[in-house]
Amino acid sequence: MGVSGSGKTTIGKLLAELLNWEFRDADDFHKLENIKKMQMGISLNDGDRISWLEDLQAAIKNWLQDNKNVVLACSALKTSYRQMLIIDSRIQLVYLQGSFDVIENRLKARTNHFMTEKLLKSQFHDLEEPDNCICVDVSQAPEVIVEKIKKALG
Repeated sequence: MGVSGSGKTTIGKLLAELLNWEFRDADDFHKLENIKKMQMGISLNDGDRISWLEDLQAAIKNWLQDNKNVVLACSALKTSYRQMLIIDSRIQLVYLQGSFDVIENRLKARTNHFMTEKLLKSQFHDLEEPDNCICVDVSQAPEVIVEKIKKALG
C-alpha cells in the first residue's frame, strides 16, 4: 500500500515473481467513471471508492478461499479502507513509505497512467499511515526493497 507513485506495481510485480505468487493491481478494479475522474485531476471521495473496495474485498475472499497466494498492489490510504481489505490473519500489509518530493518526481516522469502528480497532494492528505505493517523506504532500489519485504515476511 501507499500513495500513487510509491512503487506498488513495480515492487508488487517483483515480489510476486520472487515468491512465485500471482500479482494483481487494485487499479484494474476501478470503474471507468472513477478512472475518468482521476484523469481529469478530480480526487475520488469515499463514496466513489466504496464499490471498488467491495470488489477488492470479494476478490480477496475468493483468493483466500482458493488458497491462492497473491500480491495485491493497492493504495489503501485510509484505515477504514484497510479494515475492509484485511479480513484475515493471513493477509500481511506492506507500506511503501516515501516523501512527497521523491514521489512527486516519480509521478512527473511517469507516462501512460491515469493517476497524475496533480492528485498527489490529495493522496498525502488522505494518507493515514498504518500500524502493524512491514514499512519500507521507497527511496531505495526496487531489488533492495523486495529483499527487505521477503525477509520481513519470513
